[in-house]
Amino acid sequence: MRRDINNTSDLMATSIGIMDGAYFVGRNEILAWINARLHLSLSRVEEAASGAVQCQMMDMAHPGVVPMHKVNFDAKTEYDMIQNYKVLQDVFNKLKITKHIEVNKLVKGRPLDNLECLQWLKRYCDSINGGLMNENYDPVERRSKGGKERNSKASQKNSKSLQTNNSLSSPASSNGVIGNKISVSGTKQGKQGGAADASLELQRLKNEVTDLKLSVDSLEKERDFYFAKLRDIELLCQTPELDNFPMVVAVKKILYSADQNDTALAEAQQIVSHSINNHQQIDFE
Repeated sequence: MRRDINNTSDLMATSIGIMDGAYFVGRNEILAWINARLHLSLSRVEEAASGAVQCQMMDMAHPGVVPMHKVNFDAKTEYDMIQNYKVLQDVFNKLKITKHIEVNKLVKGRPLDNLECLQWLKRYCDSINGGLMNENYDPVERRSKGGKERNSKASQKNSKSLQTNNSLSSPASSNGVIGNKISVSGTKQGKQGGAADASLELQRLKNEVTDLKLSVDSLEKERDFYFAKLRDIELLCQTPELDNFPMVVAVKKILYSADQNDTALAEAQQIVSHSINNHQQIDFE
């Protein structure tokens, strides 16, 4: 049975080509889908850059396959994010899914890369069980259980580390030394608080830069689209057989105008009007 599921998963994954309708799904629909399924409140696709969302979506589609205790929903650094993607890649390997994960691009938080990844994921999940949600799946509980197990293991490691440090340090300490340690600790906490504020401000600025880059990408695509259209019109107007047609002359008047006023448009309209009047006179005669 597991082998059949794996083969089906691989077939579904490989059949999702770059021109598949999945890649035309908008970001708002993707975010609504994620938030509804996982009970989250994402407002940007790049908020899923840590890989945790992808892992839990696979956990919902294939219960028991994803080791949720290894998934870190609080991942902020690229190192922690990469660990999540390692979990995701292991899941793909188990299910025989031949999908290449562009980890280096995704962890950078690039909106377009993350959107494409989530579009593929939605298409894949929709192909499992007809896209029906598992009513018995509690996404919040699965995240909390995974977090508790991970924190429990982390605390065990920290406890062992503290025991080792205590055994290496001197058992006798004077009150003066303890006082100095507390003072230093307070100073460190103050620095950490300032660093946290700076980190939040940096993240805010990064988000603004990302939004601006996305806007620039969109404007550049729109510019290239209309430029290509104008170039096609220019090539058509340069056809020798059409060169003396009044409409072609009018269009070329607008295309090659160096002025930013309405002079070219007025002249073009005059050429067209004159041509129409001539045709009407000929028809009348």
